[in-house]
Amino acid sequence: MNIAIDHVGRTDTETPARLPDAQGIVERSGVRVHWEAYGADGRPAILLLPSWSIVHSRQWKGQIPYLARHFRVITFDGRGNGFSDRPRDAAAYAPAEFLADALAVLDAAGAEKAVVAGLSMGGHWALMLAADHPERVHGAFAASPSIPMLAPPAKLPPPARAGHDHWRADYADFLDFFFTAMFVEPHSTKHREDGIAWGLDTDPETLIATSEGGWLGLGDAEEVAAQLRRVRRPVTVIHGTDDLISPHVVGQRAAELCGAEFISLEGTGHGPTMREPVLVNRLLREFTDRVAGAPPARRERTWKRAALRPERALFVSSPIGLGHAWRDVRIADALRRQRPGLEIEWLAQEPVTTVLRERGETIHPASTEMASESDHIDREAGEHDLHAFQALRRMDEIFCANFGVFHDIVQEEAYDLWIADEGWEIDHFLHENPELKRAPYAWLTDFVGYLPMGDHEVAVTADYNAEMIEHVERFASVRDVSIFIGEREDIVPGTFGPGLPEIREWTDRHYRYAGYVAPTVEPGTRHDGSPLCIVSVGGSGVGDSLLRRVVDALPLARDRVPGLRMLAVTGPRIDASSLPRLDGLEVRGYVHELWHEFAACDFALVQGGLSTTMELVAAGTPFVSFPLASHFEQRHHVRHRLDRYGARDWLEYDDASPERIADAIAAGVRSKPSYRPIEPGAAERAAALIAELM
Repeated sequence: MNIAIDHVGRTDTETPARLPDAQGIVERSGVRVHWEAYGADGRPAILLLPSWSIVHSRQWKGQIPYLARHFRVITFDGRGNGFSDRPRDAAAYAPAEFLADALAVLDAAGAEKAVVAGLSMGGHWALMLAADHPERVHGAFAASPSIPMLAPPAKLPPPARAGHDHWRADYADFLDFFFTAMFVEPHSTKHREDGIAWGLDTDPETLIATSEGGWLGLGDAEEVAAQLRRVRRPVTVIHGTDDLISPHVVGQRAAELCGAEFISLEGTGHGPTMREPVLVNRLLREFTDRVAGAPPARRERTWKRAALRPERALFVSSPIGLGHAWRDVRIADALRRQRPGLEIEWLAQEPVTTVLRERGETIHPASTEMASESDHIDREAGEHDLHAFQALRRMDEIFCANFGVFHDIVQEEAYDLWIADEGWEIDHFLHENPELKRAPYAWLTDFVGYLPMGDHEVAVTADYNAEMIEHVERFASVRDVSIFIGEREDIVPGTFGPGLPEIREWTDRHYRYAGYVAPTVEPGTRHDGSPLCIVSVGGSGVGDSLLRRVVDALPLARDRVPGLRMLAVTGPRIDASSLPRLDGLEVRGYVHELWHEFAACDFALVQGGLSTTMELVAAGTPFVSFPLASHFEQRHHVRHRLDRYGARDWLEYDDASPERIADAIAAGVRSKPSYRPIEPGAAERAAALIAELM
């Protein structure tokens, strides 16, 4: 066999929601195949098979984190993509080679037996494993199986874009063609982009070899049917009615031949594992529990009559900033005052849990199982630059994983109320799966609408906005109340995008306005003594470069303002000991109730986040903000609100030399701003809107 190997690699532009617990290489006939395993040994195993080598094992990113919390999950990059080799000989891609790779991976991972699951070609291989190697298979789960001899092939015009000559001439165009056909559902821009990125991890010559080798040894329609009839293990087949790659009838026929359960997915295309991950995860977990689950361990439980249970709420607080945490605890405190005896549990992660622990709040134990959104944000950030919209898009894997944690909690425990403050994963997947709602649900946010950072983003931000609008209007019963943390005039002017509604008018119809939830600052709290400047960069690590630049400007600022002192607050994710030690500089890490320090200082330099800047407005403290480059929220939504309140002093980071920062400090400590007052009582108003649901 000719085993000429091309480059090996996998492009991962996203922060994985979960890293493998074990990984390795198996080698057969000179071809190396990379495998990974997730979850604890001793649990039932699920082998997630490769599909056509146009993608690698990242196709399972929506399944791995959820399933690995319950089972041992094993994946491998199919030969031809990812970290596995790319032989040039078509015979190296015969189905028998992929089946032999699967068995070798099970051996290497120490799994005697597994539930085998596959998508597309992988769905066929799962059924073949169940037929020919039943001793290694608990059961087979086939999604959109591609078995073309069972039915006429799907029609994919124009055929020229699917030909090998076109692959060689314009590979990127072919990938766009293929993944557009794969994801026919509206608002699938991210799924298509993922597919194209994975396809670019291989090359047209390799794909040509895989497409030629994929037919070798399969036999004709009768031989394939006879093989499927030999399956004696439990099988579930799922297939979309709108599949343009493998017709719906293929799944029906395969299930009939195997005597299998068949689940028809109305309106779904060829990639349900990616486009409908919550549904697939639930089905695959139920299937694995049924065919491979170990008997449950003995445990004792207590059931209490509903009338005797205290009222309980689950509060999901976004971890993007500490300000979210503080407004949420203010709302929670007000809600407890209005509903005495209410018990609130928090599903949260760092840095929110830093605040919650200091306050003695009850943090749900499953919070430790959540994938870190803050790590993702830190990884996405550049030097004082965060493309917030794209960072949220690339958080889809983490969102899916964390929704799985939430869903498991609310399935197993009774709550009278769910609250999500910009819990994007909760809101998105509840609207995608409205049948999962089991309790009144309150949604909170301080901005409405994604806004483009340049003309190239107009179409994609509009698509995301359109999906949100369709969710809210089609499934009005999912959100029992939507609360905007601010006033009507804080909504930015303009539309959600071409052909979409005006943002303020749409928000009027679908939201209630609570006002801004600000801290209560006692008058007359200014410090005595030499001038004090605070620099604070929030709860993430994104502000590290700004923090250091401002500290570097301190000697110049002290020349302009004799006796100036500076307090640098690094927050919970930046190492305070890493900053230099300078005359007049005090460095602290996390500061609980930082707004008291803001109220006592003469001037502040901060990032452009809403919570910190509005705390300074509430305190009446002069400040300069530095909005992050490419951050649509800070540059549009926050800027609009701060302009309304008269807080118009801001600097571009790129223009902020030490001299300009020193000049800003000197001017700021002598200034007396006149901000618009923040209407009090917003936490109570928000709590009252939520309390109406109980």
